[in-house]
Amino acid sequence: MDKHFTITIHDENGVKQFNIHKFVKKAFVYALGFVVSMVLIASATILYLDYSVDKVQEKKDSIEQAYLALEEKNRSLQESINETNLELSGKKKELDELADSLSEIEILIGISPVEDLSLQERVSITKVNSQHKAVLLQLIPNGSPIPYSGITSKFGNRMHPTLNRNEFHRGTDMKAKMNTPVQATADGIVEFAGTHNKSGFGRLVILEHSYGFKSYYGHLNKIVVKSGTFVKKGELIAYSGNSGMSSGPHLHYEIRFLHRVVNPFWFIKWTLENYNEIFEKEKKIPWQSLITATAHLQLSTQTQTLPLSQLVLKSKEQLN
Repeated sequence: MDKHFTITIHDENGVKQFNIHKFVKKAFVYALGFVVSMVLIASATILYLDYSVDKVQEKKDSIEQAYLALEEKNRSLQESINETNLELSGKKKELDELADSLSEIEILIGISPVEDLSLQERVSITKVNSQHKAVLLQLIPNGSPIPYSGITSKFGNRMHPTLNRNEFHRGTDMKAKMNTPVQATADGIVEFAGTHNKSGFGRLVILEHSYGFKSYYGHLNKIVVKSGTFVKKGELIAYSGNSGMSSGPHLHYEIRFLHRVVNPFWFIKWTLENYNEIFEKEKKIPWQSLITATAHLQLSTQTQTLPLSQLVLKSKEQLN
């Protein structure tokens, strides 16, 4: 079998023929096929890699977007945490200030703070004690019956200004101009309202209060309440004057407990701010049993005493 083949080339120089062995021909064909195959494989590989790169890029973009979204969410969450911490800090400050204020109130009303109690429990105890004290300050004479401007004659032994003799002064003479409005110093009933010549008090109002207390208001110019009527703390009852055995305009203020006179000065000074002071100064009254007996009482509303400026204005309207 002939294993050669001839290649004929025609050009301007004539015809040339080349004899090529068939093995070389096959090798050439195989080589060409290999090259074509490699080109196809390389093209396919490139296309696949390009596709894979696109997919990877898409995944990368997706991850970056997810990361940005997560970062934004974390930022919002951090802002929310910061705002919450700021609010908590403010609330803590408010609670600290409340605790400090509560401690001051506890000291003011005579309660020893207990560390084991919660703030709510301490508030409840304080509220109960405040209510109890409000009851006592509503029912028992306290505070000044007139705008306080001093005392002309104290409780105790003195030289009588008109009789010129040494005698026991049962009350306190308070400085007051004519027609100064006089207030009830506690809730009570008007026991007497009129001229009381035997005592020398002139025009006199006697209020009977709870638990054996009475208050006397003497040397008045005008009385605006009637016997048998009820009055509230801070209510206008009269106007100061110079009636009876008096050397000048003033108010004779007197307090009695079970018909025994007590020093009115400590009751004039008695307020919520110095609540415990009267228990130390006035020993004639069994305070402990009184406090125990009134511990269950509560006021639906506490009387709000009119400011003295409003009381003066109101009194002028009534006088006119």
